[in-house]
Amino acid sequence: MKNMIKDALILFAITLIAGLALGAVHFITEEPIRIAEEKALNDSYREVFGNASTFEEVPGFADPQSADKTQWTAKGFDKVNINKALIAKDASGNTLGYVFDVTSHEGYGGDIEFTMGVTADGVLNGISLLSIKETAGLGMRAEEVLKPQFASKPVQEFEVTKTGSTSDSQIDAISGATITSKAITKAVNAGLDYYSTLTGGAGNEN
Repeated sequence: MKNMIKDALILFAITLIAGLALGAVHFITEEPIRIAEEKALNDSYREVFGNASTFEEVPGFADPQSADKTQWTAKGFDKVNINKALIAKDASGNTLGYVFDVTSHEGYGGDIEFTMGVTADGVLNGISLLSIKETAGLGMRAEEVLKPQFASKPVQEFEVTKTGSTSDSQIDAISGATITSKAITKAVNAGLDYYSTLTGGAGNEN
């Protein structure tokens, strides 16, 4: 009986020490992780809107999917979230356009998160991938294959093609990774659609 109590106390002590150690590690690393994530976000804003001096949250912003899910479901954006919407401004405070932090829940390997910048006259500056866990050699080629295709495009809606793009609005799918290609393209279209709601349909026709 005494041995059982002794063993139980030893196990309790080990568990307590381990718990305190894990808590200390979490406390020590939490702030550096937060700072690193914030820096990654800010760097991605700069990548898609390099000429902006400041980025300010859109007044009254709420994720359009949760705020007005009916509209987005009807447009086929029910598995896309806009996490943040920012106004890109120059040094004088003039609005240059918008930056959106977007997540697609339709990636082959899980969620895909990226930022995208759209100018005040409707030109998509490009996208910056933040998180992607697709198949190596296939979906993970989004950085080299898909990302360049979204740069400097005055398009209101993109479509994926597997036969070679013939216009700015067509995106060449990654060979063997159509799911990834469609997930990112759909999420970009969701951001463009939200841009349209902010500007009342301003932008270029394609």
